[in-house]
Amino acid sequence: MDYVIDTNTIVHYLSKQPNVLRNFDDAAIHNCNLIIPKAVDYELRRGFSIYHAPKKEATYNILIQQCTMGELDFSVWDRAVHIYTELYKKRLTAGEIDILIAAFCLVNDHTLVTNNTRDFDNIKEIKLVDWT
Repeated sequence: MDYVIDTNTIVHYLSKQPNVLRNFDDAAIHNCNLIIPKAVDYELRRGFSIYHAPKKEATYNILIQQCTMGELDFSVWDRAVHIYTELYKKRLTAGEIDILIAAFCLVNDHTLVTNNTRDFDNIKEIKLVDWT
């Protein structure tokens, strides 16, 4: 199984939240592919820089060696435009980064691991799982 890891899940991992750590271990045991989209990488590195968190950044740099970095190719950007347009027409909202993450998941038929499920409530067809 392929899991796309959302920013908040990695933050929980870096904070050593027991359920999240256990789920990461289970995913490794079952040879699941853990994917970090470039948009998530951006959010995390931005946070490390703003909050001067070199220890968490070092732990993250070890984690990403065990994961696949997900590229945001044209098909992802195109899907993000369609998601944004559909939400706009319905007067619904979602964060720009969340739209990119959702588009990545939808284009690649991956499940998103997040505990911020409300952030994705307005985006149809996305598969979500909460490891917390």
